Amino acid sequence: MPERRGVLRRRALAADLPRPHGLSGRPGRRNSDEGVAVTRVGIITQARMTSTRLPGKVLFRAGGKTMLAHHLDRLAATGFPVITATTQNGADDAVVDEAVAHGALVYRGSENDVLSRFAEAAADAELDVIVRVTSDCPLIDASLISRGVERYLALEDTEAHVSNVLERTYPRGFDFEVFSAAALADANAHATDPADREHVTPYLYRNRSGRMTMHAIRRSEEASAFRVTLDTPDDFALLSALIDEHDAAKLDAEAIIRTLTTYPELTAINVHIEQKKLGE
Repeated sequence: MPERRGVLRRRALAADLPRPHGLSGRPGRRNSDEGVAVTRVGIITQARMTSTRLPGKVLFRAGGKTMLAHHLDRLAATGFPVITATTQNGADDAVVDEAVAHGALVYRGSENDVLSRFAEAAADAELDVIVRVTSDCPLIDASLISRGVERYLALEDTEAHVSNVLERTYPRGFDFEVFSAAALADANAHATDPADREHVTPYLYRNRSGRMTMHAIRRSEEASAFRVTLDTPDDFALLSALIDEHDAAKLDAEAIIRTLTTYPELTAINVHIEQKKLGE
């Protein structure tokens, strides 16, 4: 099937972000009609069926679609190519089928060494810049990701790490990180801590190389107490209520936050859930 490709000029504005379009071949660095180099930006998301707390969660359904379909469709709105990095486990054949059905590219790699899976997926797609997300964010916001990519490209620094997760002001469920493929390759070559390899980016944001610079995307008002990620049955109950009763699949992050603020009975569904700690 045709691959989606997306490119972004440095210092492009969010309104100018390219829309998805079908082209054969890989996304690649090339010159524009004016001879100006463009940068290959791609989104890599991780997904598997063997989640420890809620197995099969990516294919749970709400609003007539799987959680993975909601996630991928919202990512596609950025206009960047979307790569689903899953495993070689046969159980993840279903993930591959769902990803392909929703226009995503697929890379299959190690189940436990997720850092190598990401690095190999990035190399296979020949990316320069990576947006890292996870499939437990079915209501992820494309415009927020675009804001992060804008910020990253404006820095013109391959050692930069831009995210909304280190200084958390957004709810869990809108998480993203932006960094260079070169930095990811360096992490893959040098990371030895099992937690670094399982969780992909600790080597970067803990600055183990001594060269990384951290840049935060912040919300003007704190909203990190809300939780719209998918990790437990109660998380799924909240997401189902948001999607089925409040049409959240069509809402951006700000509208979803307003909904949670307006209806505290929604947040009560999963307020007791504790996020897994690094290494758990």
